[in-house]
Amino acid sequence: MPKLGMEPIRRAALVEATIAEIGEAGSLDVTVSRIAKRAGMSTALAHHYFGGKEQIFLAAMRQILRDFSAEVRAELGKATTPAARAAAIVKASFAPSCFAPATVSAWMTFYAQAQTNPEALRLLRLYQRRLHSNLVHALRPITDQPVSAAQTLAALIDGLYIRAALTAPDADPEGQALALLSVLTGGRT
Repeated sequence: MPKLGMEPIRRAALVEATIAEIGEAGSLDVTVSRIAKRAGMSTALAHHYFGGKEQIFLAAMRQILRDFSAEVRAELGKATTPAARAAAIVKASFAPSCFAPATVSAWMTFYAQAQTNPEALRLLRLYQRRLHSNLVHALRPITDQPVSAAQTLAALIDGLYIRAALTAPDADPEGQALALLSVLTGGRT
């Protein structure tokens, strides 16, 4: 007989184990067996909850995206001006939690998976649309071209994140992005 209430706990453990395993491997080159073992359960149970490695990985990315969303909401909650809103989005994009080695590996794997996996691509596009929408909303009162400024800033955020994550762990991507935000808005931030 199944234990009542264990499914969400086990699912969360599998998601956490997936992120950790991808972090160690640096790619999606992990097995469901390794993920399940790390989570303290059988491979069969992992398959029961998710169906396969791709589904577990997508659940892990949904969790990472929820965590990122929480970072954004927390920073936006502190913002009192439109410029502060734009800066809050930049700060959330470069929060320390975004640079945990396992999270970085998951993001890099996610970008690669989005090229061939329609569900990963859907999640990536959802992230991109939310980022764009938040930036346009924040930038509208401080620039006469909020859409193009948001597109540029989103591309810079992604590019600076990838650069910092892969090649320059001591870089200051948040500071670079905030400086570029100032340039994009004519110094009105």
